[in-house]
Amino acid sequence: MAEQIGLRERKRRRTRQTLIHTGLRLFAERGYDQTTVADICAASELSPATFYKHFPAKEDIVFADYPERVDAIRALASAPRPGESLESLLRRVFAVALEPGRWSIDPAEDLIVIRTQLIFAVPALRAIALRWLFDIQHEWAKALREAFPELDDITAHALIGAMVGALASAGRAAIENGRHGVALIEDITRALDVAMAGLPHHPTPRQEQAGATPL
Repeated sequence: MAEQIGLRERKRRRTRQTLIHTGLRLFAERGYDQTTVADICAASELSPATFYKHFPAKEDIVFADYPERVDAIRALASAPRPGESLESLLRRVFAVALEPGRWSIDPAEDLIVIRTQLIFAVPALRAIALRWLFDIQHEWAKALREAFPELDDITAHALIGAMVGALASAGRAAIENGRHGVALIEDITRALDVAMAGLPHHPTPRQEQAGATPL
């Protein structure tokens, strides 16, 4: 039974990835507004019913990895390892955010370039991206403050805002300069290093304040 569940889940993920890859490439080739759900289904050789099992609308393909990234990084940010510093936690969190092969839209593949170009070319997608950006920063800042109670709201939000802003802005600049794959990840990582230069020193993680003994 466990094997059957595993096979079913793998098939579900493959179908979802097919829709993401096909949809993004059609958006790039034909234009976002000119591409319909029916076009994506035809090119994927999948039914509209299958499409809507995975995505409520075509714009959700563009942001397919956002919900999983938000949840995973919020969980990481709220639970530092025993004795882990703020800088170490943030570096680990954003290393995971950029980890190749982990996400449905991989930062090491050209789909990330297509997605970025679409967001800045299509006003409706830019509006959705901005909403996600604000929500992401709020969620991650709350998680960071939970992990490090000495951080006040302003500091936690400023830190996360600086990191997310560095990722988004440097990523766009790198893509405009023709960087992709490993080179793109390197450029974004360097931008995150610059943003981390303003980190406050030595806030105490929640576990240590509660008397936990570092491993």
